[in-house]
Amino acid sequence: MAHSDYPHGPWRRLKLDGEGRAPLYQQLREQVLRMIRSGQLEPGGALPAERTLAEMLDISRLTVRKAFDSLVAEGVLLRRQGSGTFVAKRFEQPLSFLSGFSQDMRARGMEPGSRQVRRSMGKATPEEAMALSLSPGALVARICRVRTADDLPMAIECAVLPAEFVPDVEAIGDSLYQYLKSHGFTPVRALQRLRAIPAPHEEARQLGLAPGEPVLFIQRVSFLPGGTPLEFTRSHYRGDRYDFVAELRAET
Repeated sequence: MAHSDYPHGPWRRLKLDGEGRAPLYQQLREQVLRMIRSGQLEPGGALPAERTLAEMLDISRLTVRKAFDSLVAEGVLLRRQGSGTFVAKRFEQPLSFLSGFSQDMRARGMEPGSRQVRRSMGKATPEEAMALSLSPGALVARICRVRTADDLPMAIECAVLPAEFVPDVEAIGDSLYQYLKSHGFTPVRALQRLRAIPAPHEEARQLGLAPGEPVLFIQRVSFLPGGTPLEFTRSHYRGDRYDFVAELRAET
């Protein structure tokens, strides 16, 4: 291999201690993490090929693969078939812009997807009835899905809507907002509350997290023109992959 094919920049400064207490794969894993956290490796950036890095560091390719595998499992790195290994992207969603998950991901050049957890029709709970200004026990549609971007689990969204807006829950595709828009129901504003919580056991399993890891818990009520509540959604977002950004302006 030509010397010019070797990695440059921060990769050239990597040093592993063959006599250190930590295994070589763990040393490599921690150094890659430090480069990501320090900004030396940017979200979406490509990593060197495993063979190339193994030769540069004089270690086995299996050691590099083991280090990369552990970071892929944690969602820090992403493998793309035929393309290589990349730093996973963190996603920013402006709080001032009302959009659905699918629209948000496509705007970032990612392919949105969904894995159905459950869909059902039933009577509204007291909390749901209050959020949607419904009579106690009114009929509602419930849609709970794992939302993905390029097949990476990003969030679990559980939406509740009055049955008059969603008479058939099985008719909804990947985008709930696209379904609503096609039926003439487009939200124009929303109230949203966010807080960090430990991931509940089932939500952690669906998102590939350890129980108790921090997630962003979001409650949102969206409204139609005229103020009619359309949707009450409770979501758990992976905090290591998603940022919510608010623009603040000083009073003039």
